[in-house]
Amino acid sequence: MGLRIDDLVVCAPLECESTEEMVKCMESAKKQGADIVHLCIDLPHISDLQHLLSLRTLPSIVSFRNSEQLGVQVLKRAVELDIEYVDIDYEVCSKEVIAELRRERSRSSSRTRIIVSNHVQAGNVTREKLGEMIIEMQSTEADVIKLVIDVGSITDVAPIFHMLTHCQVPLIARATGERGLISQLLGPKYGAFMVWGSLGEKSVPGLPPLSSIKQVYRLENVNADTKIFGVVSNPVGHSKGPLLHNPAFRYTGYNGIYVPLLVDDVKEFFRVYSCNDFAGFSVGIPHKETALSCCDEVHPLALGIGAVNTIVRRPSDGKLVGYNTDCEACITAIEDAYRARCVLNGQEQSVSPLAGKLLVLVGAGGAGRAIAFGAWSRGARVVIFNRNFERAKALAAAVSGEALPYESLNDFRPENGMILANASAVGMEPKADRTPVSKAALRSYELVFDAVYTPRNTRLLREAAEVGATVVHGVEMFIRQALGQFKLFTGGLAPEDFMRKIVLEQF
Repeated sequence: MGLRIDDLVVCAPLECESTEEMVKCMESAKKQGADIVHLCIDLPHISDLQHLLSLRTLPSIVSFRNSEQLGVQVLKRAVELDIEYVDIDYEVCSKEVIAELRRERSRSSSRTRIIVSNHVQAGNVTREKLGEMIIEMQSTEADVIKLVIDVGSITDVAPIFHMLTHCQVPLIARATGERGLISQLLGPKYGAFMVWGSLGEKSVPGLPPLSSIKQVYRLENVNADTKIFGVVSNPVGHSKGPLLHNPAFRYTGYNGIYVPLLVDDVKEFFRVYSCNDFAGFSVGIPHKETALSCCDEVHPLALGIGAVNTIVRRPSDGKLVGYNTDCEACITAIEDAYRARCVLNGQEQSVSPLAGKLLVLVGAGGAGRAIAFGAWSRGARVVIFNRNFERAKALAAAVSGEALPYESLNDFRPENGMILANASAVGMEPKADRTPVSKAALRSYELVFDAVYTPRNTRLLREAAEVGATVVHGVEMFIRQALGQFKLFTGGLAPEDFMRKIVLEQF
């Protein structure tokens, strides 16, 4: 079984209790797009290894996780059987062990390549320390060096990209945990020849699913010229942005990749990832307000709102420019739904249907601020409920509205025909059974909008429809704000029909 060294190699780690399970998982990995599997072997007899390797359907890396003495014997046997790679831990490795494996390779005319791997604990992730470690590991005369690195922050991944770019020997490097995910998604841009992915049924934090490597990100097409975009959020796993923007880049022929970026400290993130390669960002919960202060320039609308959901790095000078595409996205989605309702009732409106309406807003974060300013600009009266009452009062003052205690939300029914807009995270997966407003209270609302789009049909919207209200899904806002972002990212037109089709098919 051969591998072309010019092509990106996708590896799936397999840790199984039996030969039968290992073979079954290997077949699944092959179907999901793996080019090679890492067999983490803990077999009682060397004969079991020979049996396993005779059944394999993919090229393999073999490592042994038991005693050192038996491990060397297992790896020698793997070399004799002409396995593609053997992986030995740096802590138990020595020049003598490597020499022994090399002698076996020569004796059996094997083409096996030797990997020496090291697990780097959190707190040791600097360019200097990684560089020193690589130099020490090179002294073993291994064919390939592998680093598995614990990271405490997404900014800890930056030194890994530097090492991939400058290392003089083949280097496999991956960061652990959700904050380390970009080490695999962006690795090919910086010269990684191998990336790791998880089986669909065996999710591993920090590893993208094998299917997404081939279908969503198409990492085989990523190169040094690829521009990086992503969603800066915490949490970020719910984001559907990669499912939409990556196909849109390919459809328009734009050399870009869009990835999830789990960011704890947004200011530190922009400080570390400051090169022009990081070309644009969607900004999600809870960073929309803080990110505004990270921008060198801010569009007047976003400045007035006090929140950005889009940041673009201007190529000419590297300056970060902030925008807000949430505002028009949510307001036009509500207006269009209202106009459709009016047409059904035989009415026509030339002004915004929000004019004079009472809009009840739940949430005073970045999305809430966008909705409040948009509704106010259309002539709506705005009442704001937020768990942090001080934030609600501050936003209400900015839009000449009113703030009321969150606890009184279900009892607030001054008039019928109101509009409800949920801009909080209540009802978002994984807590999709929750709703910010009781079903009984929804009877006072003529239209209900929910900014949450995972799930698409939230409990709030289901119950609103059941009491007869017009509902506007967060997916509609998502589509519209994403179209605005894509135009800003690429400096061109967004393929609206194509992007809307993707959303409706996959969300």
